Amino acid sequence: MSAAERRRGTTDVFESRLTRTVQSTGTAGRTHLTATATSVGPSRRGRAFVRAAVWWTGVWRALGTGITTAAEWAGRTIRPAGTLVAVAATAGLVLGIVFGWVEFMVAGAASLILLLAAVPFLFGARAYDVDLTLTHERIVAGDGVDGRIVVRNDGHRLALPGRIDIPVGEGLVEFGVPLLRPGHVVEQPLDIPGLRRGIVTVGPATTVRSDPIGLLRREHSFPDVHELYVHPRTTSLPTTSAGLIRDLEGSPTRRLVDADMSFHAIREYAPGDSRRQIHWRSTAKTGRLMVRQYEESRRSRMAVVLAVADAEYADADEFELAVSCAASLGLRAVHDARDVQIVTGSEIPRVVRGRLRAIRHIPSAAPRPMLDGFSGVDLLESTMPVGEVCRLAAESGERLSIAFVVVGSRVPLTRLQQAALAFPADTTVVGLICDERAHPRMQPLSGLTVLTVGTLDDLSGLLLRGATS
Repeated sequence: MSAAERRRGTTDVFESRLTRTVQSTGTAGRTHLTATATSVGPSRRGRAFVRAAVWWTGVWRALGTGITTAAEWAGRTIRPAGTLVAVAATAGLVLGIVFGWVEFMVAGAASLILLLAAVPFLFGARAYDVDLTLTHERIVAGDGVDGRIVVRNDGHRLALPGRIDIPVGEGLVEFGVPLLRPGHVVEQPLDIPGLRRGIVTVGPATTVRSDPIGLLRREHSFPDVHELYVHPRTTSLPTTSAGLIRDLEGSPTRRLVDADMSFHAIREYAPGDSRRQIHWRSTAKTGRLMVRQYEESRRSRMAVVLAVADAEYADADEFELAVSCAASLGLRAVHDARDVQIVTGSEIPRVVRGRLRAIRHIPSAAPRPMLDGFSGVDLLESTMPVGEVCRLAAESGERLSIAFVVVGSRVPLTRLQQAALAFPADTTVVGLICDERAHPRMQPLSGLTVLTVGTLDDLSGLLLRGATS
């Protein structure tokens, strides 16, 4: 037996192919042997198993995606009545076929025909191009706003009659759209009546397709969404009502400092006083070092603290009066170029209530951002009482000239006095109680002046009286 035959006999797993190449160069020759091994057995079965696993994984993923998409489409399209009809069709056909009940088969077939007849009414939900515009983006509470809605058929086919829904806050405005030829345009006015203070979302416009019975419904929303800022009502306040506010060019404060613009008196030198403040003529007369003393003249700074706790107001109308009063004060300060900070309480989760303190600052650089901020102020159930808000307001800002604390009728005078104690002693504190059932009055207390307003128009007269007294 040759060597090649013995080699084949000893190999069970590999097949060997011997290729002999003889190259003759004269009398000498060279022989090259090349062996190629081919794997068989378990490796082929492993690759087939991996391919099958990958294929089944792809099938399951595609099946899951299809089921999810179908479920989402059914949830958006099938109405409760359609769900009932689909259940009746399935149960009727299954029971009729299995048990041979003709009545069930007829009922199931009729239900199925109703579902199939409702499908053509869903076509054309995306055939419209809707443009929604508003004449104003900012209005005052109680006023309405006008707009228009333009519907255009951008397709190449007739667009069946349909309906367009426009959400306005929590309400809904509906428009009927007639049969539109290709390229045809229909324009309809949009009239939104008087709105309450807040930030109202108008849109998106949604085309609605539904069958006459109401089994199926298809909607398509457009991205055109408008935010309508409904500002609080404000009243015009006299400039002098800015409260006894001091500024650099006006009257000095009663706080004595070592260096300022308004000279007050001369006192004896104390360690740590600046030598530049020594009054040498008085020193020469008395024989002791004497220094100048000044009354502080600082940039006027005002704070408006608005209570927003639900327990501090009798009802929502009383809170709206408080918001209007705070906005009127802030608006007057901005028009007078005063430095003002407007502070309200912030929402605090119940799990950390009592351990977390937080306040919210309303922008006060210009009238529009400030009124926009007041539009988003709401009553809060979980927030700090007004006393804590005043304490944080006094700690977070510079020294204040005057502070207005606006509260509801459920805040007693004792709590209002405690809130006033959070401010420095040289800060004039004015408490403003909003009570629609009370008569306007001004009540001076120790370290606090309390104004009670029943309507927004009472605020101007009370502030003017307080500034002149």
